[in-house]
Amino acid sequence: MVKAEAVHKSFGALDVLKGIDLEVARGEVMCILGPSGSGKSTFLRCVNHLEQINAGRLWVDGEMVGYRQDGDRLLTLSEKEIAEGRSAIGMVFQRFNLFPHMTAAQNIMLAPMKVRGVGRKEAKQRAGELLEQVGLADRGDTYPAQLSGGQQQRVAIARALAMDPKLMLFDEPTSALDPELVGEVLEVMRALAKGGMTMVVVTHEIGFAKSAADSVVFMDQGVIVESGPPEEVLGNPQHARTKAFLAEVL
Repeated sequence: MVKAEAVHKSFGALDVLKGIDLEVARGEVMCILGPSGSGKSTFLRCVNHLEQINAGRLWVDGEMVGYRQDGDRLLTLSEKEIAEGRSAIGMVFQRFNLFPHMTAAQNIMLAPMKVRGVGRKEAKQRAGELLEQVGLADRGDTYPAQLSGGQQQRVAIARALAMDPKLMLFDEPTSALDPELVGEVLEVMRALAKGGMTMVVVTHEIGFAKSAADSVVFMDQGVIVESGPPEEVLGNPQHARTKAFLAEVL
């Protein structure tokens, strides 16, 4: 579902990604761990083409992200083509980014109606189903300010799911939440994982990585230091940098 080959990304003189190679199989849940500034979030943003890579190649479901090959030449996709590709990828951010002047249901209905041309009645019915899926069936008419952080993040997940994505990206979805609200968001994510959704999750929640991930990647300073099944990377890390990081967070 995701394939990265020698992906580089820099901001001015700062090299943030220094040649990332990884693959995420269809239906796989991959958790990416690492200290702040290691390039985890930047990599997710590149997968969604919110950031443009400087070198290497990225594919989602066999389609090159941001470019197309024309013989020996690499052509940049138009904004319309990029937006079309991005509509098949759901992304959940640290901050919930809900529209404050819209109810929970309206936040979920907006993209299907605007991007896909779905009718209001159908969009409203789907929003109701998704709110039920994330445990908020009775909150459709509630505005974001009236919801807890955990509830807002669950609405944000429902909003991402409204576009029927083939891939879900989570950028530290629980880091802005009070500790007692983290569990309700992780529970929704676990249910998604069990349902076969392909997910790439940047997280500090080691327990979630242990229980829900098929693979774990540890990044530091723009490179992948170690990767493999969670029982290996988390239970028996081989690299000194991974061991030091886990000793700090466990």
